[in-house]
Amino acid sequence: MGKFTGVLIASDFDNTLVFTEDALKGLGPMPELLPENREAIEYFMAEGGIFSIATGRALPSFNGVRQGLPMNGPTILFNGAAIYDFRTNEYLCTAFLPDTVRPHITQVLDAWPEAAVELYHDDNAIFAVHANELTEAHLHLTHEPTTLLDSVDQAPSPISKALFEIVPEKMDALYRYVSTQPWASQYEIVSSSSYLLELTARGACKGDMVRRLADMLHIAPRNLYCVGDHANDIGMLMASAIPFAPENAIESVRRVPGVHILPDARKGAVAALIRELDARY
Repeated sequence: MGKFTGVLIASDFDNTLVFTEDALKGLGPMPELLPENREAIEYFMAEGGIFSIATGRALPSFNGVRQGLPMNGPTILFNGAAIYDFRTNEYLCTAFLPDTVRPHITQVLDAWPEAAVELYHDDNAIFAVHANELTEAHLHLTHEPTTLLDSVDQAPSPISKALFEIVPEKMDALYRYVSTQPWASQYEIVSSSSYLLELTARGACKGDMVRRLADMLHIAPRNLYCVGDHANDIGMLMASAIPFAPENAIESVRRVPGVHILPDARKGAVAALIRELDARY
């Protein structure tokens, strides 16, 4: 028993726990976890707290960076399409896309030939259709092998999520196109970076999955704390007893009601969050 027993922190990974934007742009290697973040998380866990990651990354790409990360709770993957326990190497909960998504993805690619899509499969495989330079940049960040396909129909089932890639200046138009289709209500559609648009099954979002995770761990809503920097994090911030965001968060995140702005991710945002909780408990 410790002062944080019964407390759960769910943290986004990219540009929240670790600032990866420069690596994504090819400007440097994948950075390591800041020592102040590591020390704070280890202290939080030693005092009984549960620390989990909620990431848009797929199982293979997160598996490549999780080694050495201090965490003792299950991980939310695929932007909320699954909860995975790395201790037992098993899914605790999944909400993958139905096979009926295939013609919808194909429609988007036909309408936006400059866009690429990565399709994530639950056996640690990633497939890409219409791969472009943005696909290459994303793979530079994740360091995961990807199989190039000629069509969406060649990808095996189930597809956990689809990740469209397009240049930032066209992202808003692509989002409007996808979100106004007659079939859009069947899915969660959210931007996870300036050039990534995620498509997951309805209910497969960080907000819903962090609530499921808290229920699994018997965490009271008043003891659930979430931190994130981008639009795909807003749902879980709304579930947080106190929503937290690093200084580098996008404007829509900074407008979440009651949000507490932390230092930039490059300056130990998660360590600052834990210091704030330390003063509260």
